[in-house]
Amino acid sequence: MASWQEFEGQAPELAGVARRVMDTCRHRVLASLRKDGSPRVSGIETMFRDGELWTGSMPRAVKAQDLRRDPRLAIHVASPEPDAADPSTWAGDVKLAGRAVEVTDAAVLASFGLPGTESHLFRIELTEVVWTRIDGDEIVMTAWREGVGVREIRRE
Repeated sequence: MASWQEFEGQAPELAGVARRVMDTCRHRVLASLRKDGSPRVSGIETMFRDGELWTGSMPRAVKAQDLRRDPRLAIHVASPEPDAADPSTWAGDVKLAGRAVEVTDAAVLASFGLPGTESHLFRIELTEVVWTRIDGDEIVMTAWREGVGVREIRRE
């Protein structure tokens, strides 16, 4: 698994684009796994700090319980809709996959403004980042996978 900073070091151009897309929209969709293994989607927010990507949760939220039980996750970051007349103006969507690592250290929680709370804080470790966009009449996916690197896929 890679921290955001490690991903940036391995794929700086893709990381820059992903960060720009992520900066255009505050809300993301988290996919986690329920106790029975079925998927759950939840709205979340993320933040960058100290070379890491972070997310939090209110106390006892079901998404936090999902991540504590099975840390595997996917996050979808949608960008604003493009001009219908020119789909190539679309900034694209970013999808992240990896796992959530719960951080319970009191000093770290306090540094995030969560001292003495039951709120949950997770550091996100990455295994994959994909940027999907339109280029002319092609759908283009630029993907980084841990241990594989970056590749581009084009489809008409």
